[in-house]
Amino acid sequence: MNVTDKAPEDAPVPRRGGACLKVSQVIGRIGDKWTVMVIILLRQRRHRFNELKREIDGISQRMLTLTLRNMERDGLVTRTVTPSIPPRVDYELTDVGRSLAEPVKVLGDWAFQNLRHIAAAQASYDARTVGKAL
Repeated sequence: MNVTDKAPEDAPVPRRGGACLKVSQVIGRIGDKWTVMVIILLRQRRHRFNELKREIDGISQRMLTLTLRNMERDGLVTRTVTPSIPPRVDYELTDVGRSLAEPVKVLGDWAFQNLRHIAAAQASYDARTVGKAL
């Protein structure tokens, strides 16, 4: 594909002040612990709201609602309402959300592989700095 054949939305964003701020906002959103957990779960299959709530330990209903709304707004998930009593609401990753799922998985794998190292480093640091002002 020729550079001139690219659709405008595929064109690189200039790295200027305004673009950097937007990138920072996107990274802040996708780096949020709840967003990461939702992506990990939706990577496997679509889920209903209550399934997500049950599987994400410690998340409140309000926080899950806010997280899913923000992810929908950012184009990472789609929300499908099936008319029934009560209404069925399913969430699934969009193509953009699926493209993010692999880097999130790699990051998660890295975290699991390094848990012991990080815990040892924290214990060592804490032992050296007990009683010292930061």
